[in-house]
Amino acid sequence: GGKDAVNTTIINFNNEKMQVTWATRELFPNENVSFFYAFGEGKYNVWKPCTTYLLDQDYNSGCLFKTEGPTLAISIRNNNGSEELFAKKLKTDFYIKPSPPENVTFFWDEDTVTVSCNKPQRNAWCLRLELQYKSKFDKEWQSRTSKCCSIGEQGFDPRKCYSFRVRLERLEPYCNVVKYSSDWAAETFWMNGTLLDSCDDDITPRSKTVIVLSCLLAVLLMMFILLILLCKWQRVQMSVLPAIPDPKCPFADLFNDHNGNLQEWLDKNYCVVLQTKLEYEEPESITEAESQQEDGKNSDKQGPLQKTFTFSGADENNDSKAAETACLIPASKTTDPFAGCHILMNDDMYVML
Repeated sequence: GGKDAVNTTIINFNNEKMQVTWATRELFPNENVSFFYAFGEGKYNVWKPCTTYLLDQDYNSGCLFKTEGPTLAISIRNNNGSEELFAKKLKTDFYIKPSPPENVTFFWDEDTVTVSCNKPQRNAWCLRLELQYKSKFDKEWQSRTSKCCSIGEQGFDPRKCYSFRVRLERLEPYCNVVKYSSDWAAETFWMNGTLLDSCDDDITPRSKTVIVLSCLLAVLLMMFILLILLCKWQRVQMSVLPAIPDPKCPFADLFNDHNGNLQEWLDKNYCVVLQTKLEYEEPESITEAESQQEDGKNSDKQGPLQKTFTFSGADENNDSKAAETACLIPASKTTDPFAGCHILMNDDMYVML
């Protein structure tokens, strides 16, 4: 009970600044207390009021001031400072919280890493260097501690990326009554002795080769797919839009020898027309009779240069140029004269020249 029962938290930041805090809402509800401090061991201390308060919901809950000596006396009083609520004397060296390590270096030797930092000027024997690391496949940090200010660890996989962080720790109870550690130094990322911006940048030459090969395979696959689509498109186009036959094929001599002069070609060659067989069969006697009648009529009307053609199966086999012209004859019983040739046509047939 009494004035010594107040629970306070005291931190000496690297022997440079002091911070004293208290639970104001639990200890002094609805009351805004004031804080005073004094350095020195004399009976008559010069009390200094706090100039930098820490607030908790607009109530004073702590004070921040400069460290000026090894011995400190603190006093918490009521709002106007007339009544002392709490008083305590302490050694500031027992509450030191060290600063983060400075100039941290990493030395790699195969699977071994040695981490070191600058050695503090005061009481370096009270400090321990703590190293924590983990790979991108680990969930928990691995921790190692050594005396200030160097630490080595082995067993690192050169194929993995590791995160490293270090801090200084104050020994307890030899140097501190409270175990204080510094804040962590900046986290760094390493892989096989190479400093990276992050483990997401874990890209090795081997992985670059894999990426290049993957891209090349993807391009080849796309070209193969496009070739297949092109072949299928040509098949579809041929089935929907069939090609028109070139008349130069069945009438090669007409265009090559006579420059397309049909009359000259007809005068020099026999008029050749193939008769295609219809799905229904007509009596041969009727066809032959009609052919003879037409032959008789044409022989009376035409001169010696005019020739009459019949479309019988025997003529089709004997004449080699009949296959080139590929004349299709309709089934009508009418005759159409063309350039001295009389062609027998049916309703279901057509003539192609």
